[in-house]
Amino acid sequence: MKKKVFSYIGFAKKSGNLAVGAGTCTLPAVARKTKLILIAADTAEGTIDKISGFAKKENIKFRVYGHAEELSKACGMPVRNIFGITDAGLADAIIKEIDLEKEV
Repeated sequence: MKKKVFSYIGFAKKSGNLAVGAGTCTLPAVARKTKLILIAADTAEGTIDKISGFAKKENIKFRVYGHAEELSKACGMPVRNIFGITDAGLADAIIKEIDLEKEV
C-alpha cells in the first residue's frame, strides 16, 4: 500500500500539484488551493500540532503518515516533513490508501 501513496506523491510533484515545507504549505495563496497536508510521522510533536491545527482551522484534510526521508525520496526532494497536495483527485486517492492501510 505504501508504494501507491509514494507513487501518488511522485505524480503530484511531476504534475505541479505538490507544495513542500511547512512555510510553503501555510502561505495563504497555497493554503487556499491545498486539498491535503501530509505530515511525516517523525516530525516534532510541536510542529505536528501547529500544522494539524492550521489544517483544521483552514478546513484542509491532513494525515500524519510515513517518515520524512521516504516521503521526500518519493518526490525527489531533500528531506522535508510537510507536503501539500493541491489536486483534489490525488488528495482523495492518497487519503483512501492511507486510511485503508491503517484499517489493516
